[in-house]
Amino acid sequence: MTDAPQEYDDYPAEGGRRRAQRRRSLPGCLAVVVALAVVLVLAYVGVTRGVAWVSDQFGEPDDYAGPGTGKVSFEVNEGDSAAAICRNLKNDAVVASVDACIEAARANPESTAIQVGSYEVKKEMASADAIAILVDPANLVKNTVTIPEGLRVEDMVDVLAENTDFSKREYEKALENTKALGLPAYANGNPEGYLFPSTYEIGPESTPETILAGMVDRWERAAKDADLEAKAEELGYTPAELMTIASLVEAEGRGDDMPKVARVIYNRLTGDETNGLLQIDATVNYAADNELGAVPTEADLELDSPYNTYQNPGLPPTPIEAPGDAAIQAATNPANGDWYYYVTVNLATGETKFAETYDEFLEYKQELQDYCENESEGAC
Repeated sequence: MTDAPQEYDDYPAEGGRRRAQRRRSLPGCLAVVVALAVVLVLAYVGVTRGVAWVSDQFGEPDDYAGPGTGKVSFEVNEGDSAAAICRNLKNDAVVASVDACIEAARANPESTAIQVGSYEVKKEMASADAIAILVDPANLVKNTVTIPEGLRVEDMVDVLAENTDFSKREYEKALENTKALGLPAYANGNPEGYLFPSTYEIGPESTPETILAGMVDRWERAAKDADLEAKAEELGYTPAELMTIASLVEAEGRGDDMPKVARVIYNRLTGDETNGLLQIDATVNYAADNELGAVPTEADLELDSPYNTYQNPGLPPTPIEAPGDAAIQAATNPANGDWYYYVTVNLATGETKFAETYDEFLEYKQELQDYCENESEGAC
């Protein structure tokens, strides 16, 4: 026994120690529960933030729903990769993100063949829709100019100046640099007949020099297709002479008649009946600077010019206009026949008759005169 007061915990009644221990342990359990709750909350927040981060890093990239608004002129440049195209689309506000655009390109197998050029797209397009426009060549915005067969250089310059952003003077200046044009040596620096008639695309980087050089390149392809140089040697002429003949065929012939017109020219150059005189109106018109297709006057026929084939035997010194593929092929592959004359007896249909004798020629010439008398004024 002691005089010191007893502590309840030290000397409990029966069962009192167990109750005292429970009372002392309750605050500890609560702390554990609270701590666990805090851990769970922190874990939840962490997981939520982690999921958001993962989503940002590895989830679906931003993309517009489409279909887009307005119009945007988009340029695909030479050497552009899919990534470069997508970056430019993003910069132009066409697509929402580069990643979504690249995924759309990967999903479209035709995206590896996107052609260089301009396309019309919209702002805020779905990436798949934007790529679908670029993979279709039909969507290329083409600035083209067509040069028809049979034009002289001066007429071609007028067409080019009217249909491009360059002036007539700029084209004329470019023509002065004949070396840059890429003309064959036998053209002697004269582009007449060597600017090929065709349809050309005028790109954003085009200049008068590149446009004209491209026309000469196209002529070179036509010359190779016709085997011009080998055919010239086979026929006994120079390539330059064959190009002159091709220009005469272009001026005088149509369609299936072209090889026959070529044969008439060859026959007249070598035949005793003609003394080498071609007597082709188109050459006289060239000498007189008449309009294409004009009928030479009596005064024109007396012109003192090497292009006047009524006065001078043989070929004129250069081509007189631009021959196309058909005329070049006809000059290199003339038809077989003994014709020395031809007359277009119907100017509306182009019907042409070929004659071996002068009397036959006169008969066809009268047929033409009758046609002219029966047609409306100005038909001939």
